[in-house]
Amino acid sequence: MNLLAQIDKENTPNHIAIIMDGNGRWAKKQGQMRLYGHSIGVESVRETLTAAKNIGVKHLTLYAFSTENWNRPKEEIDGLMNLLVHTIANEVDELNRSGVRLLSIGDRAGLPIECQEELASAIEQTSNNTEIDLILALNYSARWEITNAMKQIGQQIQEGKLQPNDISDEIIAQHLTTDGIPDPELLIRTSGECRVSNFLLWQIAYTEFHFTEVLWPDFKEADLYKAVIDYQSRERRFGMVSEQL
Repeated sequence: MNLLAQIDKENTPNHIAIIMDGNGRWAKKQGQMRLYGHSIGVESVRETLTAAKNIGVKHLTLYAFSTENWNRPKEEIDGLMNLLVHTIANEVDELNRSGVRLLSIGDRAGLPIECQEELASAIEQTSNNTEIDLILALNYSARWEITNAMKQIGQQIQEGKLQPNDISDEIIAQHLTTDGIPDPELLIRTSGECRVSNFLLWQIAYTEFHFTEVLWPDFKEADLYKAVIDYQSRERRFGMVSEQL
């Protein structure tokens, strides 16, 4: 079955967000440590990014590390941070060849210094690329993001730069770490879990969800295409009725 041929490229999501879940369970099935699953999952990131680019997606956001993940065993966290640093450093040339602009959302200052430096360097080196944005959600949580936005808005009110009645959806969005990035039309979560786990809570107000049993290291090009085909089969009404569309 040619899944790519079934996709209407005129109706491809502009922005796809993915909760990459199941690395640890996949590794356990292989009789390996959890970190092994994360390392194999890097190939799924490469394949998914290429597939998204091929069908015209312009923004791909990957939930890579949440603020809650700091509660995991130290050995796993240290391994993840080391994997992150080396992966980013090794991928910059390929990102540039493919026209991928790297961005990040979340509390970057809370990451280890080496991670901050590698991430900042890669973002700078890919800043002129225009084919697709790869947005890594690192040390991210939606509640942290919204709370942080409220603090910034409160500070502007205190300084007299903003009035309470000036606050709107647009003002709030401007103070989120996703400022300048359109809301995702499609959110994919792998591994069979059916929750959003504190991810992009403001931005997914009208996002379509696709849940798959596939564990992230097994998620490949065909799985992304299946999710997009599922998305394209739906009627998106945004609070209206079908007759209004």
